[in-house]
Amino acid sequence: MQLDRSLALQSRAEKLFPGGVDSPVRAFRAVGSNPPFVVKAAGASLWDADGNQYLDYFGSWGPMILGHAFSPAVEAIQKAAAASASFGASTPAEADLAEIVAQAFPSIEKMRFVSSGTEATMTALRLARAFTGRKYVVKFEGCYHGHADGLLVKAGSGVATFGIPGSAGVPEEVAHFTLALPYNNVSAVEAAFAAHPNQIACVIVEPVVGNMGCVPPAEGYLKALRKITQQQGALLIFDEVITGFRLSLGGAQELYGIRPDLTTLGKILGGGLPCGAFGGRAEIMDILAPLGPVYQAGTLSGNPLAMAAGIATLSYLKEHRGEVYPLLERLASSVADGVAAEAKKAGVPVTTNRAGSMFTWFFTRERVTDFASAATSDTAAFARFHRTMLEQGVWLPPSQFEAAFVSTAHSMADVEMTIAAARRAFAQ
Repeated sequence: MQLDRSLALQSRAEKLFPGGVDSPVRAFRAVGSNPPFVVKAAGASLWDADGNQYLDYFGSWGPMILGHAFSPAVEAIQKAAAASASFGASTPAEADLAEIVAQAFPSIEKMRFVSSGTEATMTALRLARAFTGRKYVVKFEGCYHGHADGLLVKAGSGVATFGIPGSAGVPEEVAHFTLALPYNNVSAVEAAFAAHPNQIACVIVEPVVGNMGCVPPAEGYLKALRKITQQQGALLIFDEVITGFRLSLGGAQELYGIRPDLTTLGKILGGGLPCGAFGGRAEIMDILAPLGPVYQAGTLSGNPLAMAAGIATLSYLKEHRGEVYPLLERLASSVADGVAAEAKKAGVPVTTNRAGSMFTWFFTRERVTDFASAATSDTAAFARFHRTMLEQGVWLPPSQFEAAFVSTAHSMADVEMTIAAARRAFAQ
């Protein structure tokens, strides 16, 4: 596989961007290789600047649930763009998309669109603090909720990939009010509330973690979080930026039967364009300006292109949910289990976690239930596996601590090709 053009593009980029990238994991440093520069994508495939084709298992980090260049979304974007890319004013499309979201997520009585998942979670925390009059926030080790200061405490995702304990530039005074607890540990949550009575504003959680690799909740864990927060007068926030519309049309909260107070959404919501949202109980949302004292604003919030792509994508998911989600389940289970079986045959220690169409192969013998167990993974072994798979045309997330995804554009032939590539990789 030749990457001459990509290497030249990387050299140019390094003169213009820190590390040559606009997002750290794109640098491929965690897997010890050079990043291909993508020039186009269609369905389940990517093509780089050197003409190499790849089978895509990261899907722009999750949003491409229907594959790249999904025709209805492309057509909707083109039509919207012809009327101007932005107005900075209200449009009918905002309410059109909001109605689809509200139907899929009954817990979301009112919402606000923003431009990213980071913006959504940041504002959800501000709302929770204002609504409860409390300062402390409980999050979980290895859960990544964007790069707002108060949430970069023991975060997963790129922070875990680069071995950064938090982030420089975050004042201790800010981090002090974030309590980072082990995921899937109910006792730790109970202890935190006991140690900070009437001081914890909210618990924010990825109901299925995607940012330390895929880690599902233990039996009864989410119900316990709901019960504790209700008893203690704190809000429960589900960060469904990844899981929303992916695990089911109504996200993890539909799958597990939990009704959070606030929900954050992103990724699939905008059909691949920059878009996020936060929403929940009307009495909480109504303290936002212009109705209340909590300020949040964004010139590009509800951007007409993102609204158009989101409407096209979510409308398809809604109309075809009876076909889409069973197909994703079959594809994901086949590839996740198939590669795991090849690892076992080769004597390579791999633990496989999966929830619906998101999954991770952890290079460890340990059962992975939290960040501590995920961190036992042999990241060097994962890096070798990643490089070998990429050389065979299979593009996995370039970090042990990121979930992989399938789309409806993948096929069983793609799955078989992936399993065969893994067989060869494990044999090396």
